[in-house]
Amino acid sequence: MGDRVIISGPASWNEIVLLERLPEPRPHMQFALDDHETVGGTGAGKALGLAAFGRPVELHTLIGPDADGERLRDILGRVPGLDLHVVDGARTERHLNLMTPLGERVSIYLSTPDDHPSPEDHRLTTAMEDAAAIVLDLSERSRRMIPDARASGRPIWTDIHDYDGTAEFHRAFIDAAQAVFMNGDRIGPDPLPFMREVVDGGAQLVVCTLGAEGAVAVARESAGGPVTEHRVDAVPVEVVDTNGAGDAFMSAVLHARLDGADVDQALEAGARHASSALVTRHLHSSLDALIDD
Repeated sequence: MGDRVIISGPASWNEIVLLERLPEPRPHMQFALDDHETVGGTGAGKALGLAAFGRPVELHTLIGPDADGERLRDILGRVPGLDLHVVDGARTERHLNLMTPLGERVSIYLSTPDDHPSPEDHRLTTAMEDAAAIVLDLSERSRRMIPDARASGRPIWTDIHDYDGTAEFHRAFIDAAQAVFMNGDRIGPDPLPFMREVVDGGAQLVVCTLGAEGAVAVARESAGGPVTEHRVDAVPVEVVDTNGAGDAFMSAVLHARLDGADVDQALEAGARHASSALVTRHLHSSLDALIDD
C-alpha cells in the first residue's frame, strides 16, 4: 500500500461577498464590505491541505471547459504534490458565498456540473486500489463509487458537513466510512448521541467541528474496544475568512493518523491546521501566491 491519498470530491470557482450581516428575507439594499474570487470546493480544500503536508494526493473532480474551469485547472495544476484528475462536467461548479465577519455563510450554487457514469470512473477505481486512504466527499460521483471503494479494502474517510441527522443522501457515506467528519451547525445542541450511534454502526472515528469551541471526537480504536471521547480547543487567531477551515482540519487529522498519531495528537494537528486556513482569504494559504487578488 502506498502513502497516496485519493480524493473524490468537488472543486469550484467561488465568489465571496463579505456583508455586515446576512440578508433578511425582504426586499432591501446592502453594501458589501469586501468581495473576491477564489478556488472553492470541499475536495479541493482537503487536497490542498494534504499537499501542504507533503502527502501525495490525487484529486478526482468534475470541471467544465469554461473560463472558470480553466482558472481552476491552472491554479490547482500548479500546487506541488497535488495530482489533478479532471472529468469533463460540461460546466464548472460555481458558488456565491455570502459571508459575515462572524463566519456566518449562505452558499448559493450558481452552476453545477453534469455528473453521470463515464469511462473515467474506472481510472478512479484503479487509483483507489493502492491508496493509503480514500476520501469520498459528498457528490453523486462519490456515492456512485462507494461499492468500488469498499471493495478496495482501503480505509474510507468522508465529510458529511452540516448533516442534520436525517438526510438520506448522506447515509451511504456514513455506512461506508471508517472516519466520519461533520460540523455542528444542524445536528442539534448535542452531537454526541449521533456520533456514538455512528461508531456503534461500525465507524472507528467520528469528529464534529464546533467553530470557536474547537472539536469533539468519538472513537473506537479496535473492534470490541472501548468507545472514547476526545476534545480539542480551537487555536485563537484573527479570523480573515472561515471558508476551508473544516477541510484543513480534516486533512491534518487524516495526515497525522496515517503517520501513526493517536486521536488526541491528530485532533491537535487538525486545530493547528484549521487556524492556518482562517487567516487567509482562500481555502488554504498555499493559494495566496497562486491567485491574483
